[in-house]
Order: sequence, then C-alpha cells, then structure tokens
Amino acid sequence: MDFIQAGGHRLEYRWIRPRAPAANELPVLVFLHEGLGSVALWKRFPDAVAAATGCSALVYSRYGYGKSDRLLEPRSVDYMHREALEVLPELLDALCVRRPVLIGHSDGASIALIHAGAGKREVRGVVAMAPHVFVEDVSITSIAAAKVTFETTDLPARLGRYHDDVASTFWGWNDIWLHPDFRAWNIESYLPGIRCPVLLIQGEDDEYGTLAQVKAVERQVGGDARILKLAQCRHSPHVDQAEAALRAIETFVRGLSS
Repeated sequence: MDFIQAGGHRLEYRWIRPRAPAANELPVLVFLHEGLGSVALWKRFPDAVAAATGCSALVYSRYGYGKSDRLLEPRSVDYMHREALEVLPELLDALCVRRPVLIGHSDGASIALIHAGAGKREVRGVVAMAPHVFVEDVSITSIAAAKVTFETTDLPARLGRYHDDVASTFWGWNDIWLHPDFRAWNIESYLPGIRCPVLLIQGEDDEYGTLAQVKAVERQVGGDARILKLAQCRHSPHVDQAEAALRAIETFVRGLSS
C-alpha cells in the first residue's frame, strides 16, 4: 500500500501491474469505490479484472475512507462533483495516468460519469456499476434503514475491518444522503458530454436504485452505451454476480483496445 497527496489530503492507493509487456500499451483501469467502500473492500475483484484484461489497475480510497485521511467535516451536497472534477484529476496527474478506463461502483460510478461528462480530460471508457444520476425514494429508504442497522447491529465492527475511522466514514456518507438538500442532487446534465463507450451494470434486485438510473444514462450519453441487467443481484454486481460482471468488463475493455 502506498500514499499520495491529492485534494489536500493523504490518500491510500494500490497499483496492480500485470507482468505481460503488452500491459504498457493498454489503458489503465481506475477503480472508484462505493459510498462505504475502500481499497480493501474491493477485495480481489480489481486483481481479477487486471488479470483478465492484461491492463494495469489503480485502486484508491477517497478522503474519509479506508486508510486515507480521516473525514473531519460534514460532506456537502456536491462531494461527488468535487471528487470527480478536482481530486481525481490531481490524483491521475500525480500518478501519470492518461486516458483511463474508469470502473466505478455506486457513488464511484457517479463520480466516473461526472468526470467523463465534464469533457475536460480524455477518458477511454466508463464501467458504471449501480450508478446514481438522480435521487430515488428507494435510495433514501434503504440509506435510512442502513442508519438503523449501523446503530443496532455489528455493522460498525464489520465495516471497521476496512476503515480506520468507521464512525466518520459511515456518518459522512449517511448524513449527506439523508439531508433534505440532497433530494435535488442530479448529474444528468453531465451525461451528454460523455463521448466514450459506457458499460452499465445493474442488479435487478438493487435495494439502492432502480433500472431507471441506467436507462437515464443510456438515453442521454453522447457516446455508445449498453446495459447489462443481472438477475439475483443486489447493489454490488462485483460481489453478487462476480463472474458475470468480470466477463462483461473484460469484453468491454478488450473492445476498447481492439
């Protein structure tokens, strides 16, 4: 594990570098975690994707997550915009990553879409697993339920295996999503600016969002987009349907390189 300064904070990151010489000619995969994710919580999925595609991969924990700097202030409604437009560009420049393939889950998928849609930097492709582009009632209901679970079960201990300060990580995410001002959050204005190919992966049983999210992306992006719907899959396709998600991403990335 290594650390780097970006966005004014110390962030943990991990490189996955395949041995094949051809990896230098392939795009770098950049993994963007969910609202309660981290480098460690991705587990071995990025390694499997890197091995399947032959690409190098960069995995990092955002401010307030994993072993990155502890969150010291409440998150603002635009926290994903700031990550996509300020922190991520600085991180990629510091690590000399150009034209990446962004692979995001949940909040990370939204960050990937904002970054690509801003049109300020070239992106080779986007894989968005369970993205949010607007706020749905089901999202708020499930996040409110997560608050109760955090307060009444062993969830803090389980999440504590992946975050140095689990309380600030959880409440930083939960509080802003349940704030009344967050109901107006919407990133659809960024979608027409996305010119690269997009793969959208959505579980049919996702408790945090409906198929309306990925359909909105497919309908509004400026480039090619396709949706993969996965049965018996909740909010984490790379966990619930890991093999199907892996093969779809492998095919997508290989298509970008052909």
